[in-house]
Amino acid sequence: MNSATVRSLLVRGMLAGLAAGLLALLVAYLLGEPQVDAAIAFEDAHAHGHEDAVEVVSRGVQSTLGLATGVLVYGVALGGIAALAYCFALGRVGRFGPRATALLLSGAAFAAVYFVPFLKYPANPPSVGDPDSIGQRTALYFLMIALSVLLTIAAVIFGKRLAPRLGTWYATVVALAAFAVAVGLAYAFLPAVNELPHDFPALLLWKFRVSALAVQLALWAAFGLLFGELAERAVRPREAAAASGPDGAAVSSAH
Repeated sequence: MNSATVRSLLVRGMLAGLAAGLLALLVAYLLGEPQVDAAIAFEDAHAHGHEDAVEVVSRGVQSTLGLATGVLVYGVALGGIAALAYCFALGRVGRFGPRATALLLSGAAFAAVYFVPFLKYPANPPSVGDPDSIGQRTALYFLMIALSVLLTIAAVIFGKRLAPRLGTWYATVVALAAFAVAVGLAYAFLPAVNELPHDFPALLLWKFRVSALAVQLALWAAFGLLFGELAERAVRPREAAAASGPDGAAVSSAH
């Protein structure tokens, strides 16, 4: 893959990330923000004897402009990174076309970057968590992300090395089983974090976590579909040109 193709795919990945970010923003605003408001109301109702903190950024700005900026920048950045990973993965993870490779990569990225760490350290709404432990909780979460990504890469390499001996199906099953065992060990050895107030509404916590999961699912599903279509249009013409005659024109078999 030449540099022009990589550059084209990078731009397309960032555009797909931006478009996917718009969908994720809509999901976050409709599903997530009401749960955040409810959690803030719970926190305010239980903040007896404390002075009101100075609000540097209003809640209205946080839920609109701030949310849009964060989600869209996140989508563009992940779209660019995923596009670079796609350039490396295309043709190396099996006999998949550009669209299928994009969907496979998007699904693997969703699982490795978000879903696996989410199962160990799920998202929490405001009023959940000790402010003094935020540094430790952040470090543990990013450690879980790093472990998940590394284990995913290791599972892919392991499966490819087993494929010549076991076949693609059984190699995939063994690699997934090894990945599950490794992740289970990481879950067991990493410390748990449980700072939920005893009277926090369980239904609110559930809705918030489901909405957080829905935002990420919408982002990665939309990115996989959009980028797959854009990548197909970028890669297929070059494949056709490589199969054409010496003068660069397609060889016609009939007139």
